[in-house]
Amino acid sequence: MRPVMAAPSRAAASSPGWPLLLLPPLLCLALLGPDPLQAGGAGAGPGAPGRRGVPPTGPGPAPSLQVCGGACCAGGVRASSAVAALCGSRGGARLQGRCCLDGALEREEAAAAVVVVGLDLWNCSLRELCPGFREARTAVLIDLTDNPLAHLPEDTFRGFTQLQTLLLPPELGCPGGGAAWDADTIRGSSRTCQGQQSPCNGSEGPAELCPEASLCAPDGPGLPQQCLCANPFHGYKCLRQGSFPYLLFYGSLGGATAALSTLLWATQRRKAKSS
Repeated sequence: MRPVMAAPSRAAASSPGWPLLLLPPLLCLALLGPDPLQAGGAGAGPGAPGRRGVPPTGPGPAPSLQVCGGACCAGGVRASSAVAALCGSRGGARLQGRCCLDGALEREEAAAAVVVVGLDLWNCSLRELCPGFREARTAVLIDLTDNPLAHLPEDTFRGFTQLQTLLLPPELGCPGGGAAWDADTIRGSSRTCQGQQSPCNGSEGPAELCPEASLCAPDGPGLPQQCLCANPFHGYKCLRQGSFPYLLFYGSLGGATAALSTLLWATQRRKAKSS
């Protein structure tokens, strides 16, 4: 009498192979791994803007900006305007639409393809600022006079740390109030906000102290200062030092993944043999 071979059980036939058990841990590894552009970047800290890379620089015409062209206000800079005078006094600067662009700064500033140093939006019938206004955050002079602007949001000039002269309709106050500027004067149909104060040197009064391993940096007229971590510190309140421990992180996670996969594979094999 020939022995009857036992048919493979349903559990054994349907049990997944051990390579498939590696998929969930590997997916977790891919999702939980640190971003190499942010994990240990020097200078990251509370309030620090993230930078995802630097656009290439090189010779060639500067790309058009919304704030300089007809998308914001048609026409060009007036010959008698303060922006035209500023552009004429800076070597290498040139006029483009409503902007004054500084070619010398374009070569020095690796983070920007075009550097706007002056913006003339005089008499543009603006009831609110155009969406591309933040492209002029490197400007030292901005003219917004003769526009029916009723209100400017508090964070309108966030990041405009180089702004030294702001010309506004007289109905509007200087952003941050008079304490945020050296001078706040009204002459004719314009208000002039001159000399942006820095919250880091105490010119606006007592400033909030930054953590020990960080540096104070302005964020715009009348806005609270930023605290940027000094190299090589990073993380919450700049308490972490050095770069992210990639080897320790991936080694520990990889070892845990291999151990868990081996345990699951052995468990499935034991169940398949006993059934």
